[in-house]
Amino acid sequence: MAENFKTSGWSGRFSEPVSEQVKRYTASADFDRRMYAEDIAGSLAHARMLKDAKILSVSDFADIERGLKQISEEITEGVFTWSIDLEDVHLNIERRLTELVGDAGKRLHTGRSRNDQVATDIRLWLRNAIDHLSTHLALLRRAFLMLASRHEDVIMPGFTHLQVAQPITFAHHLLAYEAMFARDSERLDDARRRVNHLPLGAAALAGTSYPINRQQVADELGFEALCGNSLDAVSDRDFAIEFSAAAVLIMVHLSRFSEELVLWSSPRFGFIRLADSFCTGSSIMPQKKNPDVPELVRGKTGRVVGHLMALITLMKSQPLAYNKDNQEDKEPLFDTVDTLMATLAIVTDLVAHGITPEPERMREAAREGYATATDLADYLVRRGMPFRDAHEAVAQAVREAETKNLDLAALPLPTLKRFSSLIDEDVYDVLTLEGSVASRNHPGGTAPEQVRKAIDQALAQLDAEKR
Repeated sequence: MAENFKTSGWSGRFSEPVSEQVKRYTASADFDRRMYAEDIAGSLAHARMLKDAKILSVSDFADIERGLKQISEEITEGVFTWSIDLEDVHLNIERRLTELVGDAGKRLHTGRSRNDQVATDIRLWLRNAIDHLSTHLALLRRAFLMLASRHEDVIMPGFTHLQVAQPITFAHHLLAYEAMFARDSERLDDARRRVNHLPLGAAALAGTSYPINRQQVADELGFEALCGNSLDAVSDRDFAIEFSAAAVLIMVHLSRFSEELVLWSSPRFGFIRLADSFCTGSSIMPQKKNPDVPELVRGKTGRVVGHLMALITLMKSQPLAYNKDNQEDKEPLFDTVDTLMATLAIVTDLVAHGITPEPERMREAAREGYATATDLADYLVRRGMPFRDAHEAVAQAVREAETKNLDLAALPLPTLKRFSSLIDEDVYDVLTLEGSVASRNHPGGTAPEQVRKAIDQALAQLDAEKR
């Protein structure tokens, strides 16, 4: 039994050692070791607080500080020995600390539990991850704005139901995604505030009888607030679920954009060319150029959505307080961050360097679907016709144009006047693609003037967020 205590870190409650199969099944050191820096930072803050509270001697703290510094170096250099016998990152580090500094290492765990320790570590780790993701998201938004600024006057069809609807500018279309990612940035910032609450001090579930100073630890570790209830502090992972939901929305937005890239780069659309460096070929069809990067973004979105569902399911039926189930929170969370980070990086590179629009093909497509029909209806309304009557008159004009295989702008004036005597020669000003987009000259509209203002405002906002 003495040997079991040494390897597990448990009390003498057990009369036989854990089986090897159970060790392998329950160990988390293989994946939670990536939180080692957060674990060491939390332990240092906890030890310093214990020393200041006269719970730990000055000499013991000095030994702990020295030992943890050496452990950090060993892990960084790849010479630290990890053991599944010690279950997780916490016990692996504590065991090595005890080897290095003796009894001082055994005193480190005074006033805390692995329950509040792991909750602290994962919040620290996720806070850092959110900061990195926010930086990547800002770079993506800037890439969209730069691409839009180079193509403010390029006209393309806007779609509803994947049918040509009205003319818009390519830049305006890109700005729609920048707006989505701007909201995603806000969601990450908002989630970070709730992540940034300190659980340490909750101990196993009820707090501790030692005269600890939780605020001191929170200040040292950069937490904005304390978790206010000890049961909640150790048992809930809603902060991880909330982050995962925000991550899913980012991936959904990336997936929607990727779907358009797949469509636009196909010969049937031909709206854009993707750089060869972002595509692959076929092993059998030599002519193929496959948009693998956007396709994989779509696929990886399902992966991140699955992780959110896993975390929600993990929490849905747990009684208070901590349960071993919560060990399963880390792998979905880690993979969500890894997948999102890699996806943001590659899509940013793609937007910045891999997309070349084909303006003539876009214009051709915009002329194919009677995209200025609404402009003709608006023209009639401005001349006094009720909108519903104008809608009907233009629908008849479109049907006439279809039978002759002509665009509305190609119909002779006498033909157009058959549908309303209000139509005059100036009607052709609104039937052009340029006239259509220029007329949407209000905030949020697709007019090039408004697009330029929107780009400037978004860049200013990004610069303000950076400061």
